[in-house]
Amino acid sequence: MAKSIMMIDDDKNLIALLEEYFISEGFKCTGVTSGDEGLELFARGEYDIILLDVMLPGRDGIEILKEIRSHSSVPVIMLTAKGDPIDRVLGLEFGADDYICKPFIMQELSARIRAVLRRINVILDATQDVISVADLEMDLKSRSVKIGGQGIPLTNVEFRILENLLSYVSATISSEKLSMNVLGRNLSPFDRSLSVHISKLRRKLGAYPCGSERIKTIRGEGFMYVFPQ
Repeated sequence: MAKSIMMIDDDKNLIALLEEYFISEGFKCTGVTSGDEGLELFARGEYDIILLDVMLPGRDGIEILKEIRSHSSVPVIMLTAKGDPIDRVLGLEFGADDYICKPFIMQELSARIRAVLRRINVILDATQDVISVADLEMDLKSRSVKIGGQGIPLTNVEFRILENLLSYVSATISSEKLSMNVLGRNLSPFDRSLSVHISKLRRKLGAYPCGSERIKTIRGEGFMYVFPQ
C-alpha cells in the first residue's frame, strides 16, 4: 500500500512540485499551506509521515509540531531555512524525527523520508520482545518503555536510539553506527541531530535511583548504556 505524505508549507509552487514528484515515486500526497489547515486535515485522516515547514503564516512550524506531538507520534520531517541552526535544534527538541534544509535536492528528501519510514516499520525480533536492564523495561512489540513500572513517552527516534543502546549494554556503540542505524545516514561533522536526540532521551529517562547516569558519552568513540553503580 502506498505511503501517505502530508506537506505543510506556505509555498504553493513547492507543494505542487513535491506532489508531482512524490506521486511519481509511488507515494500518496496531500499539501496544505497553513499549520491550522494541516492540523484539521490530520485530525480527519491517517498519514504515514508529515513534511512541516518551520516558517509558516500564523502559528509557525514549531508550534504545529508541539500540537502534533501532544497526541501523536507520526513521523515528522522539518523543512528549515538554510543557516538557521536554532530552528533545527528546536525541531528536534520538540519531537521532529529529522530535518532538511531548503533548498534541497528532491532525491535527498525522498531518501530521508524512506529512511524514516524504514525505521518506523522495522521488523522486530520475535525471539526477544522485552528488554530489561535494572529498573527499565522496553517492550519491542508495543513499542513502550517503563522505568520502575512508570511509562516513559518516547518519540520514534528516541525509541530506536534506546533499542540500539540496550543491544550494546555496558559496551560502546559508535556514533557513526548509531547514526546509520537510527537516522539512516552517515554522521557528518556539523550534524547535531543525534546529540540532540540523545540529550532529550537522557532527560526523559533520568538517572538511576542511586544518582548514576544511564547513558554515558565515550569521548571520541560513541555512547554506552550502563548498569547502575
